[in-house]
Amino acid sequence: MSSLTPCAEWRTWLNTNVELYQTLQKLIADKKLVDSLDAETRRVAELFMFDFEISGIHLDEEKRKRAVDLNVKILDLSSQFLMGTNFPIKIEKHLVPEHIHHHFVHDKNHIVVDGLHAEAPDDLVREAAYKIFLYPNAGQLKCLEELLSNRDLLAKLVGYSTFSHRALQGTIAQNPETVMNFLEKLSDKLSERAVRDFEMMQGMKMKLNPQNSELMPWDPPYYSGVIRAERYNIEPSLYCPFFSLGACMEGLNILFNKLLGISLYAEQPAKGEVWSEDVRKLAVVHESEGLLGHIYCDFFQRAEKPHQDCHFTIRGGRLKEDGEYQLPVVVLMLNLPHSSRKSPTLLTPGMMENLFHEMGHAMHSMLGRTRYQHVTGTRCSTDFAEVPSILMEYFSNDYRVVNQFARHYESGQPLPKAMVSRLCESKKACAAADMQLQVFYATLDQIYHGKHPLRKSTTDILKETQEKFYGLPYVPNTAWQLRFSHLVGYGAKYYSYLMSRAVASMVWKECFLQDPFNRAAGERYRREVLAHGGGREPMLLVQGMLQKCPSVDDFVDALVSDLDLDFETFFMDSQ
Repeated sequence: MSSLTPCAEWRTWLNTNVELYQTLQKLIADKKLVDSLDAETRRVAELFMFDFEISGIHLDEEKRKRAVDLNVKILDLSSQFLMGTNFPIKIEKHLVPEHIHHHFVHDKNHIVVDGLHAEAPDDLVREAAYKIFLYPNAGQLKCLEELLSNRDLLAKLVGYSTFSHRALQGTIAQNPETVMNFLEKLSDKLSERAVRDFEMMQGMKMKLNPQNSELMPWDPPYYSGVIRAERYNIEPSLYCPFFSLGACMEGLNILFNKLLGISLYAEQPAKGEVWSEDVRKLAVVHESEGLLGHIYCDFFQRAEKPHQDCHFTIRGGRLKEDGEYQLPVVVLMLNLPHSSRKSPTLLTPGMMENLFHEMGHAMHSMLGRTRYQHVTGTRCSTDFAEVPSILMEYFSNDYRVVNQFARHYESGQPLPKAMVSRLCESKKACAAADMQLQVFYATLDQIYHGKHPLRKSTTDILKETQEKFYGLPYVPNTAWQLRFSHLVGYGAKYYSYLMSRAVASMVWKECFLQDPFNRAAGERYRREVLAHGGGREPMLLVQGMLQKCPSVDDFVDALVSDLDLDFETFFMDSQ
């Protein structure tokens, strides 16, 4: 009996339906007919053909059956691996120093380690959590090896030299050679900055713990946070009173109105329409076009709710047969605290940025005007999907935008410019080391999904790649890759976040840096990017917005230039 979900079973059946494939193949072979189709219809036909052929439908019956079996096996292994990435470790108490027992869940005889405790101030707590949580598990190791091996077998069966080549078709990068070129060039540009960051963190560790001052892989999240707090005085409680949820939503309303002529209106949901009484329904209305779609805002913490910030589609937009447009419906899910008797819901700077980020996804869905649901809104290539959301982070960090809405919920006082500047600059402290870590992860992902059989074990490859692309030593008897859940959902595409950030950075600097409320740039962004979803090749979207074709060097330079300090901040602080 298959362990596939009904949805996955249905998708597998469609992707292996020979009659459907042959009908589409016949259509695409008819050049006169294809030439008569609009560009988006041709694109969707090509995407369907790609989906068919990466599932092995073009193969003979025996190989096609093998492709189906491999797909099923890969889905089962993926599910099994994902379960193992969060599995807590139970260890006998006497193996852990007694004075740190209280930092973990424990009973009479055992300590339970359910994560890395990366923010714990005690170095020994972080070290113990790192070594215990990342200790190799033979079953998980075997599962990962089988997953990677079966992915490679499937890729070769359907005509690709590696799984990475199969996964990257249709992306901005197009192939693993471009991805590795991007990652290697970025690593070269980051290396000196990352070394300086590590030296700065080591200096802080020496100051706080002179007996054990060597910087280790469990240290950066904590010591970079200490450096940011000490150098910039960015205690979240200083900022929260200025970021009430109502003020932040008004800020988004102002921004969308000025950029795109769009307003957000609260609507009363019908009885039974929402799944919790604290879910809010927003209508997205254009000043001349009217209603564009609806967003359900599931913003508040609940006991049974997944603890993640995300956007997902309930109904995609599409052109209906009668010529009307089916309006999109999406959900934005956050985990914000409820208001209290003393104050409204107050957001930390990180929560405020996440709200803007997720709203970027929502507006991508709202403003998509594609003919087909298959390519609407965020249904685009993985390395482009985060561009609209990351671009919103740039708006959320710009004082001209923040000044429109950030007011103290009691006094009405605006958030001082110096505080916004310090907050923005604090994000650049140790940011090169953070980015270098992402380069390491992305490179590891490429190697795992590259040429098979792998030259070494996945752990030996991890050790080798960490030493080359990160800068902090590998810790013996650890296997971080067994906790790397993104290997499932982002197989061969983990680089995508870096690529999306590079594109967003270029769009911000070229189009909005001079004036974040530039209506002409906003309309061009809607017309060239948001409207098309995945209905146009991603690089064409980038070219349409930037009015040039960026190179790998352009992408790298955009990311690295974001790390440069703004000397205006230091000038303001010195006055």
